[in-house]
Amino acid sequence: MKYLDEFSNPDLARRLLDEIHATATRPWAMMEVCGGQTHSIIRHGIDQLLPEGIEMIHGPGCPVCVTPLEIIDRALAIAAQPGVIFCSFGDMLRVPGSGRDLFGVKSAGADVRVVYSPLDALTIARENPDRQVVFFGIGFETTAPANAMTVYQAKRLGVTNFSLLVSHVLVPPAIAAIMESPRCRVQAFLAAGHVCSVMGTGEYPPLAEKYRVPIVVTGFEPLDILEGIRQTVIQLESGRHELQNAYPRAVRAEGNLPAVAMLRDVFEVTDRTWRGIGMIPDSGWRLSPRYRDFDAELRFDVGGVTACESELCRSGEVLQGLLKPNECAAFGKQCTPRNPLGATMVSSEGACAAYYAYRRLDLVQL
Repeated sequence: MKYLDEFSNPDLARRLLDEIHATATRPWAMMEVCGGQTHSIIRHGIDQLLPEGIEMIHGPGCPVCVTPLEIIDRALAIAAQPGVIFCSFGDMLRVPGSGRDLFGVKSAGADVRVVYSPLDALTIARENPDRQVVFFGIGFETTAPANAMTVYQAKRLGVTNFSLLVSHVLVPPAIAAIMESPRCRVQAFLAAGHVCSVMGTGEYPPLAEKYRVPIVVTGFEPLDILEGIRQTVIQLESGRHELQNAYPRAVRAEGNLPAVAMLRDVFEVTDRTWRGIGMIPDSGWRLSPRYRDFDAELRFDVGGVTACESELCRSGEVLQGLLKPNECAAFGKQCTPRNPLGATMVSSEGACAAYYAYRRLDLVQL
């Protein structure tokens, strides 16, 4: 299959691994930002094939995982209201709130629907003018353009019964927050290729220079990741700290200009809380004043809903790269995919789910 088989070629993978082994002379710790990269690394055992001392630290790039608990509880409060059709991608339905999840609200009688595009939710709103239709818009820069386009279309078409519950977050401020942490061990980053395919790479050279860390834009197939690691190790060994693009088939320096223009029209930058991490300044988007009437949080007056995390769940440390999933005492015991304590065990991109799915089950009692 085009762009799959070619990027899983075992002979090419061995050549890249040989180069990495020949280049690395000392231990290095690098973070893959995206949860999709984490799953690929664990699924293919890439971390186990690297030279001893080359550590992959799993970053916060799982959109479901970093959606804060209070946003989940606000979604639950909106979905439970009479006359509301609450639309979401399927991966959000099992993410636990303070007491239940969207499946629980649905089983209690709420109209919660899985859609495959925010535009599907807009269609539902047009077909049900007597109902309030809300789409749960979460994620990084990757998913934001489709949500922005949907709100733009709702305004253009005059679909006033549609609104968006927004929880979009941005990668560059998260990298800065990780590097500012006194517990940070990260010496380099594999940047998320799909984010850069939208936004371009212009925000990353200042980060590489300020924190003196290599940043290599990387894809998601095994050879993509190995090539990203190879370029990163070469930079680390030579004392360089630059931006490099190891995913040129998808990423251009300028990004997707029409998508960026749409984002700048519909959204504005705001402070955003990340689940398990806390508030990161200027790390998210909210609807701009022109589109504020489509903000579900304001429409349903749920901005005051707050929540507290489970004391057992250590997903915040996992998301910051301070803890491997199987170093949590609850992992595989109180916390499993059937009974998740946190979003990192629910999401298809969560590090805890990856460790569980690919049998990294060695429990470490701390």
